[in-house]
Amino acid sequence: MEFVETPLAGAFVIDLARIEDERGFFARSYCEQEMTAHGLEARVAQCNVSFNRIAGTLRGMHVQIAPHEEVKLVRCTMGAIYDVMIDLRPGSATFKRWYAVELTAQNRRMLFIPTGVAHGFQTLEDNTEVFYQMSEFYHPESARGVRFDDPSFKIRWPLEPSNVSDRDRSYAPFDTWSV
Repeated sequence: MEFVETPLAGAFVIDLARIEDERGFFARSYCEQEMTAHGLEARVAQCNVSFNRIAGTLRGMHVQIAPHEEVKLVRCTMGAIYDVMIDLRPGSATFKRWYAVELTAQNRRMLFIPTGVAHGFQTLEDNTEVFYQMSEFYHPESARGVRFDDPSFKIRWPLEPSNVSDRDRSYAPFDTWSV
């Protein structure tokens, strides 16, 4: 696994270190020892899959707060997504900054999202599937979010956002947000 730091503290893009031959390649997509060696939370409590039929579908921006904060390791297993993180940690040097990376089935990249960082994505192709590994179980009472189009962040989505859930459209403006 190859760890590439992002501009957001504690967040990484992770590339596969491929061992290739005439058959194809072999690569490790998760290793507790390598994660720990990079100072990252390695616990996996739950894995989820999100299948999205239509390009432009937007899911997010979600975060789980204390006492059930979670880190996420996200990978696109079919299709392509524009994966976005927003740093919501008030003491962070990158507070309120966002970062995005394209994750595709072809590039096999992963995104490590630390606690206190909101996450969401937009599908770039029809029939896109996303695989998540989380360090904590889902707790609805700790689930929060910020709007994907909140002017506090000015996220530039590659496609016109579409197919957004009522929940994701209903989040209050960030300047009124509280934990």
